[in-house]
Formats: sequence, structure tokens, C-alpha cells
Amino acid sequence: MTSSMAATRLGIEPFVNASPVELRSNWTGADVIAVIAAANRQVFGNSHLMASERLVGAESLLASGNISVRDFVRALAQSELYRTKFFSSIPNTRFIELNFKHLLGRAPNDEAEISEHLNRYVEEGYEAEINSYIDSAEYQDNFGDSIVPYFRGFSYQSGQRTVGFTRMFQLYRGFANSDNTQGKNKSTWLADDLARNSATPIRTATFGQGLAGNSGDDRGQLYRVRAIQADRGRTTQIRRSVSEYLVSYDQLSATLQRLSQRGSRITQVSLA
Repeated sequence: MTSSMAATRLGIEPFVNASPVELRSNWTGADVIAVIAAANRQVFGNSHLMASERLVGAESLLASGNISVRDFVRALAQSELYRTKFFSSIPNTRFIELNFKHLLGRAPNDEAEISEHLNRYVEEGYEAEINSYIDSAEYQDNFGDSIVPYFRGFSYQSGQRTVGFTRMFQLYRGFANSDNTQGKNKSTWLADDLARNSATPIRTATFGQGLAGNSGDDRGQLYRVRAIQADRGRTTQIRRSVSEYLVSYDQLSATLQRLSQRGSRITQVSLA
């Protein structure tokens, strides 16, 4: 869980404080409107959609109960509009990065995941690539049939690699930013990090600004990293110990990477 102050400084407060948008069994018309808005925002990377661009057919099927939220998300990602925005005009690796972000709510963990999806697209085509996310066990476990995908990469969860937390900030550029307006949208954002299997310093939404803010002494700030010690399986553990580390900005990325390699789970990163 990210602290409120850290979430504000990192620019992720709207996601940390928001509850997942779900279409429950006793839904109302207002609930459907909220789901449609949330799904459009998530799947289309916060792009503004004109009335003429909206998938009114899929929206009607959802509103009438003929398709689930999962199948509505599928319809958005399989649409010609999604292809135009995130496939036709950008490299395939960037397309796959954004699929992870839009459909699973996280960044790719390693180069093997990118290669797997590249091979699937080449061998099976566009629809199979999109379906591989939506029909995955990971999607089912986190969103099921009724929850709109959301950014999970900002909170540490069971089974999530620490490096995914820092990589998510490479793909995220602010609550008001669109994936179509990012200056680097024509190329992959994570290729170098994935190739080196390395973590990068956490950046805020203001393109290159360090975690601490705008002051000239940012790199002199100290950060508190709290982690649950890894269970190596050597002994039965009733309670896992919690460790805290005070590190400088320059040491933050290396510390997160080192803890990740040990298998420890990070529970909080905040200013000391």
C-alpha cells in the first residue's frame, strides 16, 4: 500500500484512493454509464473520445445485459479505433507495452513476456494477441467478468515483482495525460530496461522529475523502504519480519532491485 503523501508526490493519488469499477448483479443505468466511462478511459489510454468514435453497439449490448464487462473490454481492444490509436502507427513492442498497461493494469515484467506476445501476434494475429490478455488467468483472478481493468502496478501484490513497480512509472505519465499525446509514443519505453533486466529510478508524471520534487537538493533526500523478508522455504515461518531501509535517491533504484532479487516484498516507499 502506498502512503497518501507518497501517492500525491508520485501523481497516482486518483488511482490509489479509487475503488475498482464493477458492474454488480443488481446494477442500475448509472452503474452502466460509470463502467462504460471507466472502460473507455482505461482501454484507450485516457484518450478523449468523440461521440462519433464511441462503440455504441457494444455499449448497447452491455446496457442490455447481453455481454459482460470483460467482453465489453474485449470489444474495445478489438475495435478499429484501438488498432488505429495503438497498433497501426507505432512499433509492435510499444503496442504490446500498452496492451499490458491497458488490459492487465501493469508493465511487462521482462523481455520474455514481450517476446511471447510478439511471437503470438506474428503466428496467430491481432485478435489472438488481444484475447491472450483478456482470457488469461491473471485477468480472471484480478478482474473477472465484471470489473473494469485498472492500474494494479502502483501497489505491491502477491506474486508481483518489485521491478514492475518502477517500470509502471515508465509507462504512466500522469492522470491527465493520454497515451496518444506522449512525445515518445512512436517508440518503446521499456526496451533498454527489459534488455538489461534492470530497474530504473521512479519518476513522477512530469517527465523526468525525480521522486522528491523540483528542488535542487532532490538527490540528497532520504527515502524509507519497508519490505517483508523473503521466505526461502528453509523453515516454517509463523510471522515474517518487516525490515526498513533508509536510502538516498541515488541508492533507491538499486535497493529496490536488490530486494526484488532476494524475493522480498516491498510494502511502502516514502520520504523519510
